[in-house]
Amino acid sequence: MDQETTATPKVAPHTGRLPLRVGTRGSPLARKQTEMFLAALREICPALGYAPDAFAAEIISTTGDQVLDRPLADLGGKGLFAKEIHEALLDKRIDFAVHSLKDLETTLPAGIILACTMKREDARDALILSDEYKIEDGAEIWSALPANARIGTSSVRRQAQLLHARPDLKMELLRGNVRTRLDAARTGKFDATLLALAGLRRLGFESEVSAAIDPEAMVPSACQGIVGITVRAEDAALGHLLAMIEDKEAKAVATAERALLAALDGSCRTPIGGYARLLPDGTLHLTGLTARADGSFLLKRSETADAADAERLGQELGASLRRDSPSDIFLD
Repeated sequence: MDQETTATPKVAPHTGRLPLRVGTRGSPLARKQTEMFLAALREICPALGYAPDAFAAEIISTTGDQVLDRPLADLGGKGLFAKEIHEALLDKRIDFAVHSLKDLETTLPAGIILACTMKREDARDALILSDEYKIEDGAEIWSALPANARIGTSSVRRQAQLLHARPDLKMELLRGNVRTRLDAARTGKFDATLLALAGLRRLGFESEVSAAIDPEAMVPSACQGIVGITVRAEDAALGHLLAMIEDKEAKAVATAERALLAALDGSCRTPIGGYARLLPDGTLHLTGLTARADGSFLLKRSETADAADAERLGQELGASLRRDSPSDIFLD
């Protein structure tokens, strides 16, 4: 009996110029995620006939990066970390783009597709306390925050869930890169802040985490911890290339979470959470959340379905949450 062999996947050669240009934001986290993406591509370069230096990163400043003293909702809403990158992609100044998928709008511009989702890092939020506070062993996580504690954040999702649990907390605007926000809490400018654990891990800052928060206690942002790659819809060769590094589990959970977002159709002022995970039996479990920014209303529900039905699961749970939430929370 002949031994079964696995052939190396074949991809049509790219007919454009080299190096292939990868668009990304300029933050340390965005650069790190781009390095991860390029490392994955370089692993398959020999099979494709590409040289190891066939890819080059191009830094693109986005609206969300340029204005740091105002809430994102005041700057125009969705797509603030992707608009200029989309334009560069459509103008063919870059060939593909790397995004934190949680920052990518659910409806992409015509001619652009989400071609690849990479393996998810830990999706939980992380609590960062000022150095004068700590969480005692076995204590409830919010007990470390003193009465009327000042919390630095720009996330209405985090704000709503915190205020629902602790109405006494005081929310103040904090934006900037990961290091800036860590320092603001550590040095006592704020009593605490929250960041995505995924970004802290990727940048080597996990030791500064006071506590990782269970996703049922603080529902993460949809697609938190997932890196997504966009390309022009017409570029089939790059689409085939990216299919070789797609993570199937990340694709399933991202499909469910983005379908949830699309069904809710909220603005940047709407606190929305979404977190999907594959269970041991292979089914997909999805938790969704809607809330008022002041924490006075919060609705959280979970449903399960076959992973093949990820999009339907997200759509149905999103429709359920929207139907049973007050209409005012979805107003721009």
